[in-house]
Amino acid sequence: METLDIKGFPVETHIAGSGPTLLYLHAEQYVEQVRPHLDALARTWRVIAPRHPGYGAAFGATDLRSVDDLAYLYLDLLDELKLDNVVLVGASLGGWIALEMCVRNRARLAKLVLVSSVGVKFSGREERDFADLFYMSDVEAFPMLFADWQRHAPSYAAMSSGQLEDLARERQMLAHYGWRPYLHSPGLKRWLHRVDLPTLVLWGEADRFAKPSYGQSLASALPNAELTVVRGAGHYPEIEQSEAVIRAIDAFVQR
Repeated sequence: METLDIKGFPVETHIAGSGPTLLYLHAEQYVEQVRPHLDALARTWRVIAPRHPGYGAAFGATDLRSVDDLAYLYLDLLDELKLDNVVLVGASLGGWIALEMCVRNRARLAKLVLVSSVGVKFSGREERDFADLFYMSDVEAFPMLFADWQRHAPSYAAMSSGQLEDLARERQMLAHYGWRPYLHSPGLKRWLHRVDLPTLVLWGEADRFAKPSYGQSLASALPNAELTVVRGAGHYPEIEQSEAVIRAIDAFVQR
């Protein structure tokens, strides 16, 4: 990890690999479990993966209050590093940020990949698009998030105190950025027509947190998107089926 200065704001960033540039925006939790996925991507990509402020050792989260703020921060990152023809990959919360970026300015982007993205409300006022993680215990939440939760969900007993603190901070930052309204922007659906990049929507077949039908609604609402369902994965296919996700991204970008 290295810390980039983005318009005076420190952004802790993982940079690895060589080749075409892929900007990776991580999900709301289990950030360290995605490291092997980033290493695998780096075999063929130059991976730039910032850690959202407030996660890990990053600072300044109190200065950024919303996903809108994160979208502008990462647009500034693209400008600061003078990156062009970037493949933007966003997972869950990262997908929401990616959508907000594309609505604002997609000039430096070539293609978009959304992995189990949240951020848009398709259901009615009294209906939920996403399960309420803050209401459920982990015993209830893990089977909704993972196809094989006994293998992939975190085992608290095996973790150090530092790792447990990181998980607690992730839950805190999820609330910080996405609590009210819960994991969506009320106005984002109206502007999805601006996200006219070629887009791949990837969704875990066993996702019960945000069901595959939500992924289909998202793909249908975007001007130039296709949906691919990943077998043997829940809400975090980048953790459970990393190689399948990478194959899908590579095939999509090479077309």
